[in-house]
Amino acid sequence: MKTYLGFSEQAKRTKRKLLDFLVGAKSSGKSIVGYGAPAKGNTLLNYCGVGTDFLDYTVDLSPQKQGKFLPGTHVPVFHPDRIRDTRPDYILILPWNIKDEIMSQMNHVRAWGGKFVVPIPEAQVLA
Repeated sequence: MKTYLGFSEQAKRTKRKLLDFLVGAKSSGKSIVGYGAPAKGNTLLNYCGVGTDFLDYTVDLSPQKQGKFLPGTHVPVFHPDRIRDTRPDYILILPWNIKDEIMSQMNHVRAWGGKFVVPIPEAQVLA
């Protein structure tokens, strides 16, 4: 039982830290988009109550996901080229287990000062 209670508390801390970051960034006028549309990322967004009030959109390489919306949050999904066009301040990496690969693919966002955010185990901004 102790293990499950510990997991529950960690999930709550993760949620609070992600929401603290998102609220602070949006309050400062920053733009935030997502990268990826994986089930685990969508589960996190739904758990935290994060929708288009925080994320302008998300992108995914899969053509089957582009032009659709994330379930529950209704965040639109586009091709990754949209990031180059809109130049967001932050990119929230939803498939956090492959963050290094995504940051390498999207290295060009650093040219305009864009930063990456990894939500797990807690919200962390990576330059």
